[in-house]
Amino acid sequence: MGFSKLKIPRVCEQCSKPFEAKTVMTRFCSLSCNNKALKEKKKLEKEKVEKDTLLQKYKNKIAEVQNREFISVAEATVMFGLSKDTVHRCIKRGIITGINLGSRLTRVKRSDLENLFSAVEIPEEKEVIIEKPNFEVGNCYTISEISSKFYADPGTVTNLIKRNKIPTKKVGSFVYVPKDLIDKIFDGK
Repeated sequence: MGFSKLKIPRVCEQCSKPFEAKTVMTRFCSLSCNNKALKEKKKLEKEKVEKDTLLQKYKNKIAEVQNREFISVAEATVMFGLSKDTVHRCIKRGIITGINLGSRLTRVKRSDLENLFSAVEIPEEKEVIIEKPNFEVGNCYTISEISSKFYADPGTVTNLIKRNKIPTKKVGSFVYVPKDLIDKIFDGK
């Protein structure tokens, strides 16, 4: 690859300092930055390989542990992502069943731990059917009627209507509000 007569402005991928590259392929400002990047790349590859071999090594052991009724505290920490202190705290509180077979031989019941992390079923909310408000003559209050009946300031009543999103109907200079919705609010207070 030949050199360019132009100086190509670049930013080093390792140290993020600007430099002038001599070729189009140059990624680093110096040999030391190139070596550092190469070491990091090798380190990441090595960690990935170690992680994969560790996973392969323990794959059979994990399958075996999932079939046993009682597991050790260390196995519980790995399987459920808990600390040893948390497992011991749960045993002490009686949340999970634990058996001490001797020094460092505490076993916990796997089904108890699984029950701790089982999915909680949330009941589906039924769709609320919104009834159209009844604005007939006998079924509505005006703002002044509400304030006199419940001893509330008209501004407070208006804010309460807005906050609870109660439908209103304006006829002339009067604002009508359904009685049943207002009664529900003021009966609760």
